[in-house]
Amino acid sequence: MFEYILTLLVTLVGRFGAMLAIGLFVLTLAPLGKLGVGRRPDRKYRWMLGVLFGLLGIMGTYGGDIVFESYANLRGVYVITGGLLGGPLVGFLSGLIAGGHRFLIDIGGFSTIPCSLATLLEGTAAGYVSLHLKDNNLNWRAALIVGLVGESIHQIMVLSMAKPFDQALELVKVIAVPMIAVNTFGAVLFVQTLHLLFEYRSNRDSNRINQVMAIANRTVSHLRFGLNEKTARETARIIWELVPVAAVDIAGRTRVLAHIGAAEDHHVPGRPLRTKATKKVLETGIPAFLRSREEIGCDNENCPLTSAVLAPLRKGDRVVGCLKLYGTDDVQLQKVHFELAKGLGDLFSTQLELQDIQTKNQLLARAEIRRLQTQINPHFLFNALNTIGSFTRTKPDRARSLLAELAMYMRRNLEDGDGFTRIGAELDQIRSYLKIEQARFGDRVHCEWRLEDGVEDIEIPPLIIQPLVENGVKHGILKREEGGAIAVTIARTNGLLNVTIEDDGVGMDAGTLHDLLMSEGEYADDDHIGVRNCNQRLEQIYGPSHTLSIVSRPDRGTRVSFTIPCEQTAMA
Repeated sequence: MFEYILTLLVTLVGRFGAMLAIGLFVLTLAPLGKLGVGRRPDRKYRWMLGVLFGLLGIMGTYGGDIVFESYANLRGVYVITGGLLGGPLVGFLSGLIAGGHRFLIDIGGFSTIPCSLATLLEGTAAGYVSLHLKDNNLNWRAALIVGLVGESIHQIMVLSMAKPFDQALELVKVIAVPMIAVNTFGAVLFVQTLHLLFEYRSNRDSNRINQVMAIANRTVSHLRFGLNEKTARETARIIWELVPVAAVDIAGRTRVLAHIGAAEDHHVPGRPLRTKATKKVLETGIPAFLRSREEIGCDNENCPLTSAVLAPLRKGDRVVGCLKLYGTDDVQLQKVHFELAKGLGDLFSTQLELQDIQTKNQLLARAEIRRLQTQINPHFLFNALNTIGSFTRTKPDRARSLLAELAMYMRRNLEDGDGFTRIGAELDQIRSYLKIEQARFGDRVHCEWRLEDGVEDIEIPPLIIQPLVENGVKHGILKREEGGAIAVTIARTNGLLNVTIEDDGVGMDAGTLHDLLMSEGEYADDDHIGVRNCNQRLEQIYGPSHTLSIVSRPDRGTRVSFTIPCEQTAMA
């Protein structure tokens, strides 16, 4: 008896090894791309998995051995694994198919009913156990417990339901140990193998994502300036460093923009395109995976490039270039390179489109600056000229001085507003404005300057401080009969340039303060367009954390402040 049990155990173990390989091969062919460690299959996959593991369970029946007109089988391995992987539906369906097959092939057999029911129960139980495995449904400990309990119950069901009892007892004596051992540890091995397979796939996908993100992070600072030889060269160099290929090439519409790696001697940046494949992708906009020199179509007979993946680069509906990864006899390209190239092509296309949007935004911002510069309040101009005229006879020197200040003020408004300007230049314009206002209103206008040494040489966007000062004078201190003072404070703190404009004028209530920065609506009048424009440009250039901060209370004055990163001002 012992020798027979040992022989049966060895037989089942040997057949399980072959069936495990077959099962894994079948599963790799199935569309299980959305499966993984700790992730259950989508609903549309569950029916397919139920049928698949049911068929594997049928194979487990034939992979066993006939003992006393019954089957020492391996069905439990597959229905338990199916239930743990896919949940109750998969477990029930696989158990039903495998158990139903066992019933149909031996209708009337003395152990048919208990064996069929046991298979159904094992699959269903494994499915419900998987619902409680939140972090990892492919848990080998769960497979061990379900296998031991399930196969033990299987043997008890045979003893209690199979007739005659003596024959059932003899059967159980022979098959109990081999079936419990092989099905339990087979399920453990199958489950753990799938776990490792999915974990490997997850790590591989994670590495690919990290690779793409690393390329994206390092190339975005270059492609933001468009597609040209310089940006293409830096982009190709980054890809070359991170992706194991024979060569990286970026082409424009008519010429090579960058080429690093094999065939550098004749794929030279700045020269016309040499391959038929590149011209075809530029024409059709369809990515291509080429596996021979003939398909690449290089006009150099000694070209070492033997495979290539090509992805178009777009701006909207236009194909403006092509990203190419090349392979040689020593460095073979695989499908993963094709998918990577297509992904990078889409990513770079988005970056190029964003560059166009950024350029348009810059042009709009410059146009807005020009509009502000030319929008000199006619009342201020007329009043300034009248004030200067009143001094021409009584104080001609004062008149000449004020005329020079007005000329400087207007010259600054009419200068080209592109790029950045020195803080000192903007403060000179503010001083000219204040001198004219002080000439008009006398002691009603006072000014204080609190400037840290060296800040006047820092560059900032033009017309950022001046509109805030003018707004404080016009809507703050001049609305008080006795006038008031306006203070400009500029200093550096913790890597930030801090700018504050504070007046002791009439101030604002909460409602007026809320409406001050509205870009549209009934309160969006031209009186505060300069303040709103300052706020919008600060957000556009430096981000939402550097917009205007305004604190004001009625009859207590107004305080407007903002910050600019010092490193960005230095880069300007």
